[in-house]
Parts: sequence; C-alpha cells; structure tokens
Amino acid sequence: MDRRVPRPAELAPLLKFKRFEPNGRTRRLAKAHTIADLRAIARRRTPQGPFDYTDGAAEEELSLGRARRAFREIEFHPAILRDVSHVDPSVEILGGRSSMPFGIAPVGFTRMMHAEGERAGASAAAAAGIPFSLSTLGTTSPEGVRDANPHGRNWFQLYMQKDRDKSMELMNRAAAAGFDTLLITVDVPVAGARLRDHYNGFSIPPQLGLKTVLNALPRPEWWFNFLTTEPLAFASLTEWDGTIGELLDALFDPTVDFDDLAWLRDQWPGKVAVKGIQTLDDARRVVDLGVDGIVLSNHGGRQLDRAPVPFHLLPSVAAELGDRTEIVLDTGIMSGADVVAALACGADFTLVGRAYLYGLMAGGREGADRAIEILSGQVVRTMKLLGVSSVAELNPGHVTQLRQMMPVGAPAPARTATRRP
Repeated sequence: MDRRVPRPAELAPLLKFKRFEPNGRTRRLAKAHTIADLRAIARRRTPQGPFDYTDGAAEEELSLGRARRAFREIEFHPAILRDVSHVDPSVEILGGRSSMPFGIAPVGFTRMMHAEGERAGASAAAAAGIPFSLSTLGTTSPEGVRDANPHGRNWFQLYMQKDRDKSMELMNRAAAAGFDTLLITVDVPVAGARLRDHYNGFSIPPQLGLKTVLNALPRPEWWFNFLTTEPLAFASLTEWDGTIGELLDALFDPTVDFDDLAWLRDQWPGKVAVKGIQTLDDARRVVDLGVDGIVLSNHGGRQLDRAPVPFHLLPSVAAELGDRTEIVLDTGIMSGADVVAALACGADFTLVGRAYLYGLMAGGREGADRAIEILSGQVVRTMKLLGVSSVAELNPGHVTQLRQMMPVGAPAPARTATRRP
C-alpha cells in the first residue's frame, strides 16, 4: 500500500470543527435525541421532590411500568414502495386542528418542576400548533395560559371539588378565557398512594429539611429560579401548607356520579371529553351521555396501581365506539412511535404528560420545544417507514400488540353486592 503525506487542502474538508455553543442550556438540549435523554438531564437539574413527583406513580408503580411495556411490546407491519415524500401528521380533534396527533396533557404543580411552568408549555404548544391542557391544580391561571397561547387551542381539565362553587368558578373562568374543550377527570375519588412523595416529604410549599438542602446544593439554578420568580400560586386555592396527598384528598369529591357528569356537560359551552375511562362498560355509558370524546387513561399510573393498560383497552373500545365518539389515549407514551401505534389501534389523538415535563425540567421553554420536536420527528419518521402519508391511512393492520401478560379469563363486571355473612 503506497502512502503519502496529505496536503492541507485535502484535510480541510475532513477536519471541520464543530462551532462552540456558548449557551449551556442550548448545548445540553442539543445532545438530547430521545425523551429518555431529556429525562436524564431533568434528573440532574431538578431537586428530588419535584422530579419524583413527576417521574413516579402509585404504590409499586406497576400500572406505569405495564403501560410503557405495552408500547414496547408491539410489532409494526410496514408497507413498502409507497410515496412518502410528503407526510401530513395533522388531525382534526374535538372541533379543531392539531398539527400533530398529540397534545400536552394536564399536569398539576407545573411551576414546582420548573419556574417557567405552564406558560412555557402553553407557548411551546402554540409554536407547534398543538393543544395545551391546563389542570385544575395548575400553577398558572386560565388567563395566564391564554396570554401565553392567545391564538392556539387551550383545554381545561376539571376535577370536581367538594366546593362545587369553586369548581364552577374555575370552569367559567376557563370558558371566558377562550378555552375550547373541557376535560372532566373521573378517576380520582381520592388521591392515589404516591409513595415517592411520602418518602420525600414532598409538600406545598417545599419543606427545607437537611435532606432537601443537601439535595439542592448541586442544583442551584432550580432554587434560584424558584426563589426569584413570582410566588407559587394555584388557580384552585389561595394557600396550602401540607403534603400533596393531603391537598388532593381535601379537594377531590368522592360523591361525583354520572348525574354530575351529565350536568357538567350541559354547563360547558364547548367540547367535552371525559378523562379516566378504564373499562369498555364505562366507555359505553359515558358515550351514551352524549359527550364529544373519551380519554382512555389510568392517570399515568398515579391512582389505582394494577389498573388496566389503556393501550390494551383501546382496540375493543375503538371497535365498538369509534364511530360514535372521538377517542384520546394517554399513559405510557414516551416516543412518537408510541403515538403512531395508538393511532393505528384506533385512537384519534393522544396526550403526553411526563414526556413533555422531562423537557420542561431539562430546559424550561426550550426544553418543552425540544420534547415536542423529538416526538414530532419520531411520528413523521415512523409514518414514513410504515409507508403511510397521512394519519387516516393508519389502521390495525400496521400493528400487532404482543402481550406477555395474558388475562386468565374475561373480566367479570364490577359488582357492588355485599358478601354473604
């Protein structure tokens, strides 16, 4: 093999140095190519209490683990030799357009996770052309979200509280602020046992014990932002001094029933979807009430541990009710491929919670943008690799759900009868 000394002109095209990015946040986020990457950054930069509140679930966290595993246990069936030079991932959902088949799920206490909170999420959703959902337990008012997303789609998530007047006041404020859809959450008669929060002593406001101080030392930016921005406030209460679980139990009304749901449907001027459907029977009953949509969800695994996996429930609900209502799915979504799989199995739309929050914790508004960018890129790439150019072309033939945990038999209807003495 003959060798020679390379000429400088030949080396120049091969040795281009990467331009240094002086902004540390931009530099960090550029290295994130998956939601898992954003989670790793978020964990390094967020105190344990807020991070675990976001990352954790109820009790042994089995529901969350099963939901994520359900998306990993799928097999795609691509079609070849299709023209996918142009792909349209947009959808019509609940009376409006979304540029992507996913939106931002409602999450409480968001400014605890990052000082920019809901305003960052709403403005990122606006820039991406997707809906943003504000929680009853949000740390930004409906008017604040409207100001951050004045021309986009804002949805309001409602917990029916024991103080019904307070619930109605919040709902009316959201309607007056131009929110177009009401998400009525029905799977929280009481708070789930979120053990990470108990172990961390996570409370509102944060309690500064020795463990908290030691955990905060390597994360000064979070504390600086928290202490130098407007005081933490909630749209649904003026103040609280206790744990998250105590707050939720004080707010949630365990007496809410189907009559209340029908009444709420009639109070809201826009579209109404019911969030927290976990059985086909309940899906039927809610659809019979005339709501516009249902959200198959087990609350991100944060309520009843060992609850049904929404992705497993989806095909049966879609087969029976897909022509009567719009079906939204959440819980367990960590990639754009998960979104596409849900659409192929019958969902009309999806909501992402933790995936967006990992981005928010990793870098505020820029991190939320990056999370949406990652998911959007994965959606488009997966569609192209499947050989489809629009969401409408996705169908059950594109996905097989592979289940390791097969039920022993069909579940019996829930009964309220008492045991024999």
